Amino acid sequence: MCGICGIVSSKLGERHLRTLLGDMNDSLVHRGPDDEGIFCTDGIGLGHRRLSIIDLAGGHQPMQNREGSVTVVFNGEIYNYRQLRKELLAKGHVFSTNSDTEVILNQYLEDGIGCLDKLRGMFAFAIWDDREKRLYLARDRIGIKPLYYAETGEGFIFASEIKALLKSGFIEPEMELNAVDSFLTVGLVPSPQTMFRGIRKLPPGCYALVDGDGNRTIRRYWS
Repeated sequence: MCGICGIVSSKLGERHLRTLLGDMNDSLVHRGPDDEGIFCTDGIGLGHRRLSIIDLAGGHQPMQNREGSVTVVFNGEIYNYRQLRKELLAKGHVFSTNSDTEVILNQYLEDGIGCLDKLRGMFAFAIWDDREKRLYLARDRIGIKPLYYAETGEGFIFASEIKALLKSGFIEPEMELNAVDSFLTVGLVPSPQTMFRGIRKLPPGCYALVDGDGNRTIRRYWS
């Protein structure tokens, strides 16, 4: 288990972004006590808390390609990463770690967001593509790993847990009465609702595309 978080906001400078991401990361320390990392560039920031399981020494995140044009933060496990790594090596991709995170990174460089068709596992990840100025958020096919987001006046935020979103200060904790009604009626809160007004779950088998201005589109990649 790891924790990821991020902010897309044209209103914040890098120093402010780093401060907020540090607070969000701190709220996820129980998900990843072994390591932490923050990436920031113009109006976009990604945070990661790591529980080290695969490639203990070499899997630090956020992880970038050699040119620094693509950055990924990842929570989960890719079951077929060894096979994908072998195929990517045959195509000329270069690896500096033995982690499944770097397989996601190189598979994205090979196939774009179509990489989701090849990944088998439980995951939630975010990829910032600086070439396109786009953020991609993705969740595994049946939603084993959590991923929440909110669109606010200050910007777009996402995280593995709702408490990290609240730490950003972009959104206040207000109850979503429709979600309470669903829970009392059928015993669950269906996606994309949560118990908090303005906070949504990314549905299983879907990815979100967020541009540099925080505009969001959700698309299904598996049913």
